[in-house]
Amino acid sequence: MSFLTLKGISKHYGDFTAIEHIDLDVERGEFLSLLGPSGCGKTTTLQMIAGFVTPSTGNILLDGRDITHERPEKRGMGVVFQSYALFPHMTVNGNVGFGLEMRNMKRAARAERVAEALDLVRLNGLGGRYPKELSGGQRQRVAIARALAMRPELLLLDEPMSNLDAKLREEMHIELRSIQKRLGITTILVTHDQVEAMTMSDRIAVMHRGKIAQLSTPFEAYERPETPFASAFLGKTNLLPGAVLRLNARCAEVDVAGTTLKVPHEGRHVQGEVNVYIRPEKVHLTTMGTQGVRATGRITTRVFTGNQWLLLIDTGLGQLSVAQSNNGAPPPDEGAQVGVAWSDDDLRVLQKEGHHGHA
Repeated sequence: MSFLTLKGISKHYGDFTAIEHIDLDVERGEFLSLLGPSGCGKTTTLQMIAGFVTPSTGNILLDGRDITHERPEKRGMGVVFQSYALFPHMTVNGNVGFGLEMRNMKRAARAERVAEALDLVRLNGLGGRYPKELSGGQRQRVAIARALAMRPELLLLDEPMSNLDAKLREEMHIELRSIQKRLGITTILVTHDQVEAMTMSDRIAVMHRGKIAQLSTPFEAYERPETPFASAFLGKTNLLPGAVLRLNARCAEVDVAGTTLKVPHEGRHVQGEVNVYIRPEKVHLTTMGTQGVRATGRITTRVFTGNQWLLLIDTGLGQLSVAQSNNGAPPPDEGAQVGVAWSDDDLRVLQKEGHHGHA
């Protein structure tokens, strides 16, 4: 039996449907991210799990116990909010121990638990400080320590790193994931940051318009997107509109701007109008006239980001984005004519939304 189960969960606000019939199983000790843009329903889902919002339909089970209508404080969950929600008039020790005090834990035991939680997030020695005396990253650690001090069955994180700068956010991804693995605590993260979700998660639920568009490991979600939305939202991708000419056992032959591409269909029955996708890092520059060239074109934009070069190339198939690793030598200049190549196995094909071809 799964540790957390959502069965047919929906949430309606009048005529507006925020969540539409979600089924989801989360295993004990798993780190799951609810990933999607603003308004997709991820925060509403988290709030229903926490007990702050009541589902319109469905049930929520925690370790076999129906908690659908249980009060938040009875659910045994730790929640870390985007704002951290620290008490400014309390010290770090006071903030971390507040929930324990509300549970009437004795002072000595409380002090020991607080010290243990601060040690986990590497804030030893800062217990006497107030939130205003801490950096943004330290305040975030206090919020996490406060949640962990309660030894919750389930840790819920609502975009907790969105207020941090990029470098600190990256460090916290690694640190929080390390803590989660060490404690084995079941964790659900709400985020709109694809890198955050892919860095930290065992599985990702990509959400779109109140539904789960894809549920899989980060690698599968990135390499084998199941919907046009998942393909476009997870990382960057090149989209080439086309039409299926014929379907073979292994691949679909797709006409893209007069060129036939052989694209693995991965068991999907695609027909009619489709989109062919390929990630920028899977497209390679090659010399004009070289065997294996799939298209030729002109570099219109060349941007250096440190670890790689990003190129935009106008080709007969359409504009292609290319990510080329920085190997110490710059790629050709803007305006240069180049060839591009790729492996057929790196192409993906998905039915266009709203187009199902003809039987």
